[in-house]
Amino acid sequence: MKKFFRIFLLTVLVAVVAGTFVFLYKKSKPAETTYEIVTVGIGNIEKKAVATGNLEARNEILIKPQISGIISELSKEAGDKVKKDEVIAKIKVIPDMASLNSAESRVNVAKINLDQSKKDYTRQEELFNKKVISREDFEKATVSLKSAKEEYVAALDNLDITKTGMTKKGGRQSNTLIRSTIDGMILDIPVKVGNSVIQSNSFNDGTTIATVANMSDMLFVGKVDETEVGRIKVGMPLKLSIGALNDRSFNARLEYISPKGTEESGAIMFEIKAAATIPSDVFVRSGYSANAEIVLSSVSDVLTIPESVIEFNKDTASVYVLKSKKPQKFVKRRIETGLSDGINVQVISGLKKGERLRGAAIDPKANKK
Repeated sequence: MKKFFRIFLLTVLVAVVAGTFVFLYKKSKPAETTYEIVTVGIGNIEKKAVATGNLEARNEILIKPQISGIISELSKEAGDKVKKDEVIAKIKVIPDMASLNSAESRVNVAKINLDQSKKDYTRQEELFNKKVISREDFEKATVSLKSAKEEYVAALDNLDITKTGMTKKGGRQSNTLIRSTIDGMILDIPVKVGNSVIQSNSFNDGTTIATVANMSDMLFVGKVDETEVGRIKVGMPLKLSIGALNDRSFNARLEYISPKGTEESGAIMFEIKAAATIPSDVFVRSGYSANAEIVLSSVSDVLTIPESVIEFNKDTASVYVLKSKKPQKFVKRRIETGLSDGINVQVISGLKKGERLRGAAIDPKANKK
């Protein structure tokens, strides 16, 4: 019995030692790496520059008053469409006391002069009829009377303008009626009824009553990096993507490239402007953010492979071509590359369509999961 237990324990010990050696041998043996296989195909490659910016109306007009006063009426609101010369607001004039006093004094003086001219005219007319004075003297009296009448009317008009901002005979041309200067849409009315406004003159920009723009003529205004600005030129086509419209795309054409750059976060950026083509059934709001893609160069129907499968060493590019599946064996081959879009690259020489290449290594743990 003791002999049996001795043999059993010895057998177990030998099995444990042998298993340990087998385990250590397998662990020390390098695991075979499996790679993804990429096939050489035919495709199109475009080299693009991306500019970020926003859409703006080409003609955005600030409507300012030609007279100071208080907003008494607003007949339009933001979002309304207006025609040229259509009334947007009305201003109530608050006369300056000094100007009002001067205007009233001018009326009084003009009335005195007019009364005196009438008396002189009547006197001269009687003398002329009696042939006491010459026609020349009578004509002078006639001219003086007409001049006095015109001065009196002008004084009354000046008084009306000082009080109300308009004359009785020229109400439609009154400065108190603020009109649109173009056809378009009202983007903003920053004032409210009761707000004081200042007239536009050579010393003051004046208060903005409304902002009007032609929304059918839109511009993309964005910026490109200095590394790409040298490769673009006026007239190039752009593709605009507007996030607010579910990433809809619109065509545009480059119209302007700034001759001077500005520094932003350590990079030199250049402003560009492009005329956007917006369909009539799409409403685009001024200020929408957008991205513009500019195609710098492109090739069609060429051999393409993912740039990730290429091994670069200084000025040379190489790939690993599959020779056998099990086990996987690859042969290194030098190739010549062309245009790249950052993901795929054009193959000029060294490969044929359908050849299979080594891609990224497959993680065995990921397969187990």
